[in-house]
Amino acid sequence: MSGSAHRFGPRGLRRGAALTLVFGCALATAAATGSLPQDPDPGPGPQTRAVSSTLAPVDREEIEGAAAEAEADGKSVKDAAEEVVSRSGDRWGAVYDQREYEEFEQALDGTYTGVGLSARRTAHGDVTVSRVQPGGPADRAGIRAGDLLRTLDGRAIGKRPVAEVVASLRGDGTGAAEGSRVELGLVRDGRSWTETLERARLTTEAVTVRRLGDEPASAVLIKVAAFTKGAGADVRAAVRDAPDGAGILLDLRANSGGLVAEAVVAASAFLDGGLVATYDVRGEEQALYADPGGDTDRPVVVLVDGGTMSAAELLTGALQDRGRAVTVGSPTFGKGSVQMPSKLPGGSVAELTVGHYRTPGGRNVDGRGITPDLVVRERAQQRAETVLSGLGGGS
Repeated sequence: MSGSAHRFGPRGLRRGAALTLVFGCALATAAATGSLPQDPDPGPGPQTRAVSSTLAPVDREEIEGAAAEAEADGKSVKDAAEEVVSRSGDRWGAVYDQREYEEFEQALDGTYTGVGLSARRTAHGDVTVSRVQPGGPADRAGIRAGDLLRTLDGRAIGKRPVAEVVASLRGDGTGAAEGSRVELGLVRDGRSWTETLERARLTTEAVTVRRLGDEPASAVLIKVAAFTKGAGADVRAAVRDAPDGAGILLDLRANSGGLVAEAVVAASAFLDGGLVATYDVRGEEQALYADPGGDTDRPVVVLVDGGTMSAAELLTGALQDRGRAVTVGSPTFGKGSVQMPSKLPGGSVAELTVGHYRTPGGRNVDGRGITPDLVVRERAQQRAETVLSGLGGGS
């Protein structure tokens, strides 16, 4: 197992081990970092291949052996490694070439290559722009939230998975990089047009904070788009800076995960130490603990949906099981597997599933998700604000 920039050191974790709870495939890196999050359909999510959560993990020696043999024969190391992962049925296993893995790690740093828009699939099956990043290529071209995305590089989007649309916007698998172009076909108020955008290196704003009213003790909304580096500290600072008596609405909708260490730091904002989660790595159980000194008094409501995944589910489960927050929204995605990187010959990296995590109450999230205390599928934020007000957290 190789070292990695995204290290953390909870009790019991071997020094130098790197663990990420991420949306584990190269095509979905953008979704995991907020460049194009989707509001998923109520179904099982973008992965079509269902596998058991008790599936034996990929044998690391087998994949490393296949990669070494391919390199010796002058063949593609990545292709050989991907074949082993595919045979294993590891739903979240992924293989990156050197360039893709660099992009992957940059995404975890909060940067990505793209056009600066977020999108979701509507109840009618259309893909619509839900947010435009200020100053990005889409913003400069005049694209606005609510515009329909009809085509991408001349190809109809139709029922294509949103993860595939993400990949095309980023240029994954084509070698497209910063400065390359992508053509979008859009519709607004019945008018159709095309825009050619130039991909750029953009920085995501993982955590945004705003007040939900004008009163001194109005509730504070903390929206976490992804658990990239520094996101946990931003959450902790937002809680610390909230006015006395103000409740917290923690919005984790469409948060596809990121660095579990950041989720643990975020949990520490609301807990005075104690267990956040347990997980197993090749059968060896480990534990994650919050730091002491968090704010345990102010009311907290966590808002989730079917796009709440991975590290975001870890945080949700911890606050729910510890009785620290009321959860509102729709059931979460159910991605509770643990990936660790293995470096392969030629610079490629395999992210392989090595185990699964459980909430403080012992629940296995993988394939099951988390059911909110209050299940709401429409006007979820309004309902969440009402619950928070009822808890004495302001309005």
